[in-house]
Amino acid sequence: MIYPDSFEQKIGFDRIRTMLSEGCLCELGREKVESMQFLSSFRRIQHALALTDELKKVFQFEENFPQDNYIDARQSILKARIEGASPDVPDLVFIRKSLTVIVQLVKFFAPDERREKYPNLYAETKNVETFPAIIKDINRIVDDNGKVKDNASPELQEVRSKLKQKQNEVGRKLQSILKKAKADGLVDDDAEVTFRSDRPVIPVPAGNKRRLGGMMHDESATGKTAFIEPAIVVELNNQVREFLMAEVREIKKILLAFADRLRPEIEALLSSYDFLAEMDFLRAKARFAQRIHAILPVLHDEQKFDWKNAIHPLLFLAHSVEGKPVVPLNIHLTDEHRILVISGPNAGGKSVCLKTVGLLQYMLQNGMLVPMSENSEAGIFKSIFIDIGDEQSIDNDLSTYSGHLQNMKYFVKHADKQSLVLIDEFGTGTEPNLGGAIAEAVLEKLHNYQVFGVITTHYANLKHYASETAGIANGAMLFDTQSIRPLYQLSIGKPGSSFAIDIARKIGLPEDILKNASEKIGEEHFNYDKHLREIARDKRYWESKRQRIRKVEKTLDDLYDRYGKELEDIQKERKKILNEAKSEAKNILIGANATVERTIREIKEAGAEKEKTRKARERLEAERIDFNNENASGDKYDKKKQELLRAGKSLADRSPELETSKIQQKKKAKPKPIQEGDKVKLQGMDTIGEVVKIEGKHVTVAFGNMLSSVEIAR
Repeated sequence: MIYPDSFEQKIGFDRIRTMLSEGCLCELGREKVESMQFLSSFRRIQHALALTDELKKVFQFEENFPQDNYIDARQSILKARIEGASPDVPDLVFIRKSLTVIVQLVKFFAPDERREKYPNLYAETKNVETFPAIIKDINRIVDDNGKVKDNASPELQEVRSKLKQKQNEVGRKLQSILKKAKADGLVDDDAEVTFRSDRPVIPVPAGNKRRLGGMMHDESATGKTAFIEPAIVVELNNQVREFLMAEVREIKKILLAFADRLRPEIEALLSSYDFLAEMDFLRAKARFAQRIHAILPVLHDEQKFDWKNAIHPLLFLAHSVEGKPVVPLNIHLTDEHRILVISGPNAGGKSVCLKTVGLLQYMLQNGMLVPMSENSEAGIFKSIFIDIGDEQSIDNDLSTYSGHLQNMKYFVKHADKQSLVLIDEFGTGTEPNLGGAIAEAVLEKLHNYQVFGVITTHYANLKHYASETAGIANGAMLFDTQSIRPLYQLSIGKPGSSFAIDIARKIGLPEDILKNASEKIGEEHFNYDKHLREIARDKRYWESKRQRIRKVEKTLDDLYDRYGKELEDIQKERKKILNEAKSEAKNILIGANATVERTIREIKEAGAEKEKTRKARERLEAERIDFNNENASGDKYDKKKQELLRAGKSLADRSPELETSKIQQKKKAKPKPIQEGDKVKLQGMDTIGEVVKIEGKHVTVAFGNMLSSVEIAR
């Protein structure tokens, strides 16, 4: 139940409905928007919201969703319902386009991946009939340009063939006559064949019209030019007209045959158009949700509010144009606190807060996503009642206050624990003491009925009642006492001051009047309002402090995380560098060791002293062990690397006996053939390589990571 009948106008939903209608692509969707209504079934609301939410995700994450040719072709189809009637050619084009987009929509959700991601939308499509035979039939009749094809029937093809021949004959005759008329000076040199009353004619100066001969069909506005159909082509044009009429008859025959095939499918077709209407409607809702940044909150099959950062959508759209932010609303109502009494200064946002609650709850129960944080929770109500604005009625002889009382009477009679009651400026419109007393009595009755509600007021007795009654909470619209301006922010827990004296002082009302007013209201009331202002000021101060502390803590947390990550990265990089250094040093050591082993082998073969050879190997082994035992830094690694290179490269320099034996070996030894594994250099180059493979007069040599095939003589 929604009360009153003007509910949508009072909360602004009529403007939302208009925006949705404008977002539809065809009349099918617009009809759905108009029929959209308040739902109280949790299952139906949940399903409607899930469909909209899934389509919003399609727009966010998918490509090529069909959004063209949403056409309401129902009237075109219904032309075939009466026997002897048929759709015309443009109707066939509409039917084909709309049936094609239905096919595309069904195919879009058919893949397994999309079935899993969008189960509700897939369920909507899986039983939709797509009528491929009808599309094929239309394609046989009409081409891509919407013209009936020549081969739509054998008879039409024959008629059009003869028509074309006759039109060509008429054209040739006319051009011949026109050419001769120009030569004879009967027509202007730039004259061309034109048409009047669908007949080809030649424009002739009025003075020559009888000389050309023929039938005059028209003349220019000035009367200086006559449009003549030459007598010689009149009969030919009559034959062309007969063929044209035969063409029309044949096309009508083709369309009637199509209507006969379409007629048994009409009801099933209309059912498929219901699906297209639903998709157009969902598309409009999903696009609007994107526009206002709406989401699907956590939905409960009970009465509750836990909204975080809720935004009035119309206010958001209006402020977005001006680049202004909207202060979000945070509201929490449960069984423990079912009614919220909001107080505060005029123009402080109380009414906007109340309208936001009414509009968003109504949108939600119309299957629309709402602009708030995703961790928000929302419940379902069986009825919503609102009392806002001027209820004065001349027709019913009601004053504004009488109108409010009529609403209160209705609320008390129909509201229950599944109702949401929204009352703006509760109790105003009559003598304050009586109005406040009646308002308190009504509030007590609604509280006894366990209704949920949001109520705005300036009355102190209602603030007191809310403070003393379990199940009712006070709320205040925050006010900046320094700059004397409203902050449009709701704070739940304490009542708010109207700041009447402060606002009057800012406006410039004389101070003696303000002092006199303060004395008249009494010290008790004045002190109460003063305490409210002080509470609001202190709360504002500590809230500001808390916000700054949160920002500092967040900054510290971010710095801690960042520095921790950077330290971890540095440690990983250090370990990586050390491992690479060890690996490279080990490779150098292995290479140096191999070099020394080969040197020793050569010395042995030359008969060198065993003792000196042993000492050389011991020195090299000591170098290797020393390196393996040292977990050195980069500088130590470079120093050790140099020492190892010196150990492998100049071992002979540190042992004169070994050098002497080596020289003697060179003198005694005869050149021997190059073998695999030998270290070699190319003539004219200093780079040392290793023989990998020998093939006749060519060898393959490895220079580092590069293999090169060269002649052995080099």
